[in-house]
Amino acid sequence: MTELRDLYQQLILDHNQHPRNFGVLEGADLTARGNNPLCGDQLDLYVALEDDSIKDIRFEGSGCAIFKSSTSIMTTVVKGKTRGEALEIFERFHRLATTGEVDSAEMGKLAALASVYKYPARVKCALLAWRTLETALQEQGEIVSTE
Repeated sequence: MTELRDLYQQLILDHNQHPRNFGVLEGADLTARGNNPLCGDQLDLYVALEDDSIKDIRFEGSGCAIFKSSTSIMTTVVKGKTRGEALEIFERFHRLATTGEVDSAEMGKLAALASVYKYPARVKCALLAWRTLETALQEQGEIVSTE
């Protein structure tokens, strides 16, 4: 169990230090902005669609390691998925982040964030990108805030 926890910590650190899909996505079909005033996390999310699938996704922002790694991992997981599939993954991730319930095989890299539920202040950090993606995909056009 210690080896798995160490592996998860390394994955979180790697995605924090070397975030995937970081930067502006010119010509994005959807954009959304997220903010976590308690931790200072800020996010601009860009999504390019092809038919109903996420062709590309990128983000800009700053914040804590949990926020940045969750956002980075999210972008790698939802790329190529339909809107519906991405929202289903969000529902599973929400359950993981708030309860710790996880099927490692089902969650893949997202399982690295399974213990975040133990730290209620960090749950908002882990979920900010996902709530921002949900807002973008549903074309709600509002700023997501974790307040």
